[in-house]
Amino acid sequence: MSGTDVNKVKRLAARLGVRDSDVIRFAVKSMLRKLGPLYDPDVHGRNLVPVFVESGAELLRFFDIDTAKLESIINQGVHAERCVDRDDIALLALTGAQEPYAALKLSELDPSDRPRKGAAELAESLRQYLYAKYVYRPTPAGETPRAELLRDPVRLTLAVDQELA
Repeated sequence: MSGTDVNKVKRLAARLGVRDSDVIRFAVKSMLRKLGPLYDPDVHGRNLVPVFVESGAELLRFFDIDTAKLESIINQGVHAERCVDRDDIALLALTGAQEPYAALKLSELDPSDRPRKGAAELAESLRQYLYAKYVYRPTPAGETPRAELLRDPVRLTLAVDQELA
């Protein structure tokens, strides 16, 4: 952490009336909760999509993760039916660095998508496209939605979080 970061932590702690360590603990716990599927060795492929949709641009910029590295993180060692398409991985990588190109790429991948006015609309369109494709897929015939959730830890976590909200 830089001196500027330490000063910000101290000011935040003072304003909240807590210790500096409480602010740091909160930041670490928040980050671990947000990135939880990344430290679970059993989570791969489409189950990592929510992590990169929700914090991808920030995460990719901070750790300087390019498309090839992102594909390796997401798809390494995963069965073909659980893989994330290369075009979608490239789209995730572009959103953090080149928003106009990402918007163009999203329009090519999802023709039903309308043009967007800003970064927030692009992020929401990307979220809708990727969640529809990888997270909220139709349940296979003969399987209950609950059974699908139990097979898929990320969808289960999302469902529990939505119920608690």
